[in-house]
Formats: sequence, C-alpha cells, structure tokens
Amino acid sequence: MISCQTLVQILEKWAPKKLAMDWDNPGLAIGDLSGEVSKVLLTLTVTSETVEFAAKNSCEMIISHHPLIFKPLKSLKKDTPLGKIVYKAIKNDIVIYSLHTNMDIASGGINDILANLLNLEQIQVLKPTYREKLNKLVVFVPRGYEDAVRNAICEAGAGHIGNYSHCTFNADGFGTFKPLEGTNPFIGELNKLEKADEIRIETIVPESLLRKVISAMLKVHPYEEVAYDIYPINNSGKEFGLGRMGYAREPVKLREFCEIVKQKLSLSHIRAVGDLNKSVSKIAVCGGAGGDLIYDAAFFGADVLVTGDVKYHEALDAKELGLAVIDAGHFATENILLPVLKEHLEEQTKLLRKQVEISIYKDKDPFVII
Repeated sequence: MISCQTLVQILEKWAPKKLAMDWDNPGLAIGDLSGEVSKVLLTLTVTSETVEFAAKNSCEMIISHHPLIFKPLKSLKKDTPLGKIVYKAIKNDIVIYSLHTNMDIASGGINDILANLLNLEQIQVLKPTYREKLNKLVVFVPRGYEDAVRNAICEAGAGHIGNYSHCTFNADGFGTFKPLEGTNPFIGELNKLEKADEIRIETIVPESLLRKVISAMLKVHPYEEVAYDIYPINNSGKEFGLGRMGYAREPVKLREFCEIVKQKLSLSHIRAVGDLNKSVSKIAVCGGAGGDLIYDAAFFGADVLVTGDVKYHEALDAKELGLAVIDAGHFATENILLPVLKEHLEEQTKLLRKQVEISIYKDKDPFVII
C-alpha cells in the first residue's frame, strides 16, 4: 500500500499546483490524504459511473484530469449530478484528486504528449503563463572538498543553463574564523583565529529545487557551520505555459495532416477549418478546449492549430487570420494523458518499493456521431 499524500507528492513534483491557472481548482476535492490505498483509478472526468466502478473494484482513490468541483458551492443536494457523485464517493470512502491546467502546462504534460504524438520537432510553449524564479547559490568549501560539494549540488538540480548542466564558477581564496566554546571545528583550534584555503563555488538554482540543493550540499560539506549565501536574481528561469508549437518533419497538405491526426488519436472523424490543399509545417497544439489560443497561434506564424471544442465564431476568426484549425475533440486530445500518467505512477511507486494497483477507467467521448 501507499499513502495518498505520497501519491500527491509524486504528481505535484511533475505538475505543481502553482502552474495552474487562477480560475482553476486542481488538487484534493474529497477525502483524507493521510490514508493509505492499494488501488488507484485514473480517469479523465469523474462521473457517477466512475465512482460506481471504483467502489465495485475496491479502488480507494480516483485521480482525474478535470476537477470535480470548479466553483464554490452554496449547497450540495443529493439529487443533483454533482451531489450524487460526492455522496457516493464519501459513502465508499473514496479520495478524489485532480490535475488540470497544471498538467496542461507542466513539462511532459498533456500538450507535450500531444505534440510528441504528432511527431513535432523543435517544440516550444505557445502561450507562456509562468516563469520559474532563479537564485544564485554561493558556498565556501575547504580545498580538497570542492569536487564533492560541487557534484552534490549539481546532481541535486543546480547549475542548469539552457541545455548545459553542472555549470558553476570557482574561485580561490581564503576564509577566516575563530572557533568558540561549544564548537567542534573541522579545521582550527578553540579560541584561535584560523585562516583556511577555500574555494568559492557559485551556481544557479531554480527556486523549486533550492531546499533540495541546500540539503545535498550540507550532507557532504565537511564544516560544522557551512558558510553559504543565496541571492535572488532576475535571470529568466524555465518557461511554462499553455499549448505547444513545433514543426512537422516535412510539409504536408492539410488534408493529409488531418488523416495523421485521426490516426494518431484513433478517431473516425474530425472537424477542420481552412483550405485542405494548403501546405502545413508549423503546428500548434492545445489539448482540450484551445479555441482561445487561435490568436496566439496565428501571431507566432502557425499554419494549423490542433485542439478541441472550437466555437463557431472562433472558427471564423481563424479563417480570417489564415490559420487552419483541426478540432479533434476535447476528449481525444486529453485522454492521451492517462496511459502516460499510469506509466509514471507505476515507475515512481516501484522506486519507492510500494505496492499499488493502478488502472485506467475506460471512459468514452459523450458525443455520438449519427
């Protein structure tokens, strides 16, 4: 078994809640995270059928993409759709947790999965929404121990600049200190001023990894009291955002690209806007409802936007902007998350040597084409 809290830590390491849009409500909807579970059910959307399935199959936790509760509730009646779900989940002691726009925005989340599924190259964020803050870490290390400390902080995640890792600057110097009563100095004698050859190591650390990096540094640093400084800096950290944009491996006609989308998403039909004979190579994608990214995609020169839930007037706007649109549906462009999420959870729980059964609820698109 594994605690719900541990599962949440695994999920939020991948898709931190701080990445979610302000209007969103990811996270715990029902239940107690301190409990332990042996079976977890993954689903796109929590419905009464999902909860019924979970209860019958002894699943103690449901992890969904769409939040069960979006807005504050004034009342919760048992005879409403939401009320039925909540009452049934509480009755069966089922925890319900969701990852929504934080999983859309996260690296390796829904939009990256969709972009990779379509074999796009040079993938980048379409609409930035968050940029990670950076800090400069400076630590002073006695000569002979600089390699151990440098390796520890870099292996913990410090020192990344673009596609380069283990980036540090090192300078020789000397430090002074006087060990006082009650200390156990690594170098020097009590009440005697010491002058030690030291190396100044400085590097960049993302704010989200700062505690981890400092912990790793302190474990290997030989000094009883480690001298280090942390400075906030204005350098641009890693960029996160909605949608992705990239390039097809070679230009294709829009009609042909529509067939590729259908094949990759296992669809019998899609909706398309634009000249089917137009050549497309620069592709924008947004899982779920991405009609509001039409202007962003057009501004950055995309030939086509692949998304779902495109409205009539959004389609007209795209046409006016010269942007082709493929509406592959909300369900199909997001349900691709579940197998990847299952694999990730299984890998991480295995590393922790925890036994938990993770399954996917075989949901279907609610729309039927007649």
